[in-house]
Amino acid sequence: MSAVDHYHALFADAGRAGVHHLPHGDLEPLIAGAEAAGCLVQRVDLAQARNKDEMLDAIGKALGFPEWFGHNWDALNDCLLDMGWRPAEGYVTLLDHCDGIHGHAEADFVMLMQTFQSAADEWREDGVPFWCLVDMHADGIAWLPTVPQPG
Repeated sequence: MSAVDHYHALFADAGRAGVHHLPHGDLEPLIAGAEAAGCLVQRVDLAQARNKDEMLDAIGKALGFPEWFGHNWDALNDCLLDMGWRPAEGYVTLLDHCDGIHGHAEADFVMLMQTFQSAADEWREDGVPFWCLVDMHADGIAWLPTVPQPG
């Protein structure tokens, strides 16, 4: 099974979706597999975010949230659960450069992870895969299943 095929099968599975570490290395097969599964892949760069407001602003801009996005946890949850302006069979959000915001605003970052996981849980009830892949070095986040090695 190729890496693209592995990720295609993985990202199509709403039952396994949720918050996971973003694997290191070449992301091209991961993105290609997600897109083959009908997922909209979106990247959020959190390198400049140092507090909750900057983090939510970066997410809102990168994900194309509507103007009514209120930059609070409830509004984030509402937007994640209603992606009508970006229809797709599933969603994969890549959160890049998370170590900084995690270090500056850990409680807010933990709340962000809980909000994404809650959205994934709700989307799962409708059979829609909703993934959040987090680029950081921290415990407490599940590892994405790896590509089986031939052998």
